[in-house]
Amino acid sequence: VQLQASGGGLVQAGGSLRLSCAASGRTFSSYSMGWFRQAPGKEREFVCAISWSGGSTVYADSVRGRFTISRDNAKNTVYLQMNSLKPEDTAVYYCAATRYTAPTATNSMYDYWGQGTEVTVSS
Repeated sequence: VQLQASGGGLVQAGGSLRLSCAASGRTFSSYSMGWFRQAPGKEREFVCAISWSGGSTVYADSVRGRFTISRDNAKNTVYLQMNSLKPEDTAVYYCAATRYTAPTATNSMYDYWGQGTEVTVSS
């Protein structure tokens, strides 16, 4: 599976962005998908994840209620809708795919990673 993230950019605090992650291959629907982020000087951290069917999601406390993950298996794409953005959301955002059936926050359980898309939130 190859993953291509896009949709990053510069936005003011309080604004919104929608990230997309397009996957190659016909088996996309069998993977649970996750979004992670890495801010400058910090370790990569979990943001949210969604099961293969889209029926189950998990969120980091820091984004719950502001971010929404979704997927369209017909388009081989997973989305991250980010609302009420804060300067502390500034990071490079990565999408990842795991064969694990349930959405997981564990970095090491992901098998494939995209290249990242940069999000900058100005105050």
